Amino acid sequence: MIDLPAYLERIGYKGNLSPGSDLLDAVHLAHATHIPFENLDILLGRAIHVDLERIQRKLVDGGRGGYCFEHNLILAAALQKLGFDVTMLAARVRIGSDQVRARTHMLLMVDLEGERYVADVGFGAKGFLKPLPFRPGSVFKRFRWTYRISEADGLWVLQSREGGGWIDLYAFTLERQYWIDYKVANHYVSTHPDSQFARGIIVQLPTPEARYSLINLEYSVDRGKGPETRTLADPAELLLVLEETFGLVFPPGTTFRFSPEAM
Repeated sequence: MIDLPAYLERIGYKGNLSPGSDLLDAVHLAHATHIPFENLDILLGRAIHVDLERIQRKLVDGGRGGYCFEHNLILAAALQKLGFDVTMLAARVRIGSDQVRARTHMLLMVDLEGERYVADVGFGAKGFLKPLPFRPGSVFKRFRWTYRISEADGLWVLQSREGGGWIDLYAFTLERQYWIDYKVANHYVSTHPDSQFARGIIVQLPTPEARYSLINLEYSVDRGKGPETRTLADPAELLLVLEETFGLVFPPGTTFRFSPEAM
């Protein structure tokens, strides 16, 4: 069972706890901006676990981040504890490839007061900071970024406006998923040599003002007009950026195994 007070302290939320759209927005925003998206345990040779107890131990008690299963499983538990009606879903990521990929992304649907909302704090820098009403075709601005959900070939497609056009982020259905589905997908994502999460550093954090991203040693900041990127000098600077930008503290001399050419 989730330790709700500890979770709320971790995400810096101290407001009203009455279930409603304001609370849903506030918790989603607080989580997305306080807990980074990251895969660093994989690159340290550690297993990724998706049971709630160990997710809480890592993300809440340990001050770490995680990727979609870790983020959205603990968000789902928190929202349910707060009285929300939550359905767990799965998506095929589309960004970065035109190939059909496996369902390796987790997202949530929240039913509230006759409205449905897509919630997702586990899509890294390109994710939305507040839930999106599930109104296909409608456009929603989230701070400096704009999103919509479209229908195509029997799928719902989350899109982001970039460069004057729309790009697909992921496609999903409304079929309910269960914990075992994420356990299987997590095994592939965290261990298979074809998985990008097993090959290189990915650390990201969105805020209302900017999206911060670290891909191996390439550090970028996007304030809504495209990313400004620089290459970190060495492992020492990497550890400094992890701490100062993402709040991730590792002992001096920590090294992450990754393949720069594979990303």
